[in-house]
Amino acid sequence: MIQVELKKVRFHAFHGLYDEEKKAGNDYEFNLFVNWEPDELITSLSETVNYAKLYELVKAEMIIPRQLLETLLMELAEKIHEEFPFVKEINMSVTKLNAPIINFIGSTSVTYKKTY
Repeated sequence: MIQVELKKVRFHAFHGLYDEEKKAGNDYEFNLFVNWEPDELITSLSETVNYAKLYELVKAEMIIPRQLLETLLMELAEKIHEEFPFVKEINMSVTKLNAPIINFIGSTSVTYKKTY
């Protein structure tokens, strides 16, 4: 099994249910792990998951505001699988670094794992 990873990728985006989140946005940290089993020795970029392309897919989805992070992750998993149909497992999390909760110190996160 091979795993390609994007770790601690930062974005400013406008996801959320509340008007303040939709206007001011929030800072997010994104982690993505993509796994597959190659049939033979990988010798070129076209035979693997291109992490630059993964980043572009994540970036494109992060700029589309959504009320729920769960929606973001589930839709992104489908985009990744469309681009790389040989992928067997996608595991990702998105962390809202400044949750809009009074007197809350910390972060909130949603994780999604999809097996194909």
